[in-house]
Amino acid sequence: MNRKKYVVEQGASVPFHNRTDYCVGTGRMGLALQKEYQEQLALVQEEIGFSHIRGHGLFSDDMGIYREYEDENGEKHAEYCFTYLDLVMDSYLKLNIRPFLELGFMPAKLASGDQTVFYWKGNVTPPKSYAAWCKLVQATLRHLIERYGADEVTGWPIEVWNEPNLPGFWKDADMEEYFLLFAETFAAVKEVDSRFRVGGPAICGVEDEKWIRCFLEFCSRERIPLDFVTRHHYTTEVPETAGHYGYVKLREPEEGFENLQSTRNIVDSFTQYRGLEIHITEFNTSYVPNCPLHDTNQNAAYIAHQLSRLGDVNESYSYWTFGDIFEEFGVPFTPFHGGFGLVANGGIPKPTFWTFRFFKELQGTCVHRSEDAVIVKRGDGSYRGAAWNRTMNGSGETLELEFLLPMEAKQENAGECCILTKTVDEVTCNPLKLWHDMGEPSSLSEAQKKLLKEGAKPFVETYREHLVDGKVQISLMVRENGVVYFEVFPVKDGSDRGYSYQKAVRRK
Repeated sequence: MNRKKYVVEQGASVPFHNRTDYCVGTGRMGLALQKEYQEQLALVQEEIGFSHIRGHGLFSDDMGIYREYEDENGEKHAEYCFTYLDLVMDSYLKLNIRPFLELGFMPAKLASGDQTVFYWKGNVTPPKSYAAWCKLVQATLRHLIERYGADEVTGWPIEVWNEPNLPGFWKDADMEEYFLLFAETFAAVKEVDSRFRVGGPAICGVEDEKWIRCFLEFCSRERIPLDFVTRHHYTTEVPETAGHYGYVKLREPEEGFENLQSTRNIVDSFTQYRGLEIHITEFNTSYVPNCPLHDTNQNAAYIAHQLSRLGDVNESYSYWTFGDIFEEFGVPFTPFHGGFGLVANGGIPKPTFWTFRFFKELQGTCVHRSEDAVIVKRGDGSYRGAAWNRTMNGSGETLELEFLLPMEAKQENAGECCILTKTVDEVTCNPLKLWHDMGEPSSLSEAQKKLLKEGAKPFVETYREHLVDGKVQISLMVRENGVVYFEVFPVKDGSDRGYSYQKAVRRK
């Protein structure tokens, strides 16, 4: 048993930049036309409520935006079809979520080559005509403005491409070619409306420090008034493949935080870009969509620790992804297949779903932040907090946490508080184990879905605690890989005349 005790003093205030709900990732945009996709996103929005959504494939051929036709003289002309785009954007806005627009990939007829990525073959080559590419971008933005209004659409952040430092996502990882794409696109977007905010380079991993520095040198040299910088953040080693799956080893969190700090330092080394917002437009533990770790309680506890610190040097951080309707490696075989999503297919919340739900509630003045907990005080004097017990190798010991919190006693509550806890750990909320014990069915019946959803809910408990010397003591038992959310608020009894809870349950 590992025991820790923390005392929070009256008036405590600790830095904690919580943007848990700013943005979440999605598979290619065309998937938004599927019913299950919309159901999963509706669940996520109901329980968590993200402000923005970012994904690939805006200009990929399945969205059908870019077309060409030949006139009577044999000359080719571009035309644009926004039928599917309207359906997708309408559905997003109906769920009160707005796009963080990623401009990519290349329509096949506009592409300079035939290199593609993923099962759905997103083209990753530069345009054969930058003028035609810019016209496509501008036509799309002008259509969106016409449909939804300039004040609305110019508030959607815009990111140019995805991971150009990786040859799989940008032909030859050609840095100079990407810089040309960025400059041309930046100018084209600003020409439509200068209020648009545009950023990049959306790099991931390989030579990230070199890319960030060279990108900012280019923008500085070309006098590009960059609005923000984007990058990605994953925290596992190269996966070990077995059949359909990739098994990974987690990295120590400090390695990742140091890497993020290096980006902050590079940005701040440029006078004109010092303090510029950095948005992590993708993050998760593993970077492959077939990693069983994503479905586990270990993932939930590790991500809780990440959420407690990612805001230190970043404006936002977007979890990749909200749901498991996702096809980078092909259509998955089973509901639990290690997908990136917070929600498994069948509408089953994974443990990490609840990590986000809990952190969404941590709004107020932060009074405590440690390697295993965050607590905020709300305007009404109540507290909300989250505690976790992450392990690196899947084995550990129970963590016993004790907090002493200052609480103002009021006459109507006679110095008594209610402590509410919601627990997600391998015992109380573990749909993966339940699915395994059921025989790992690949096609779920309605009854099996219902059972798995029941097993995917946090365990809720309450108890009362008296104040002692103006403080209330909170004791939490957090099992390995567990996440516990808690609330502390004064109790004001309002029982009906003659009602006694003690008599009802036959307790003195």
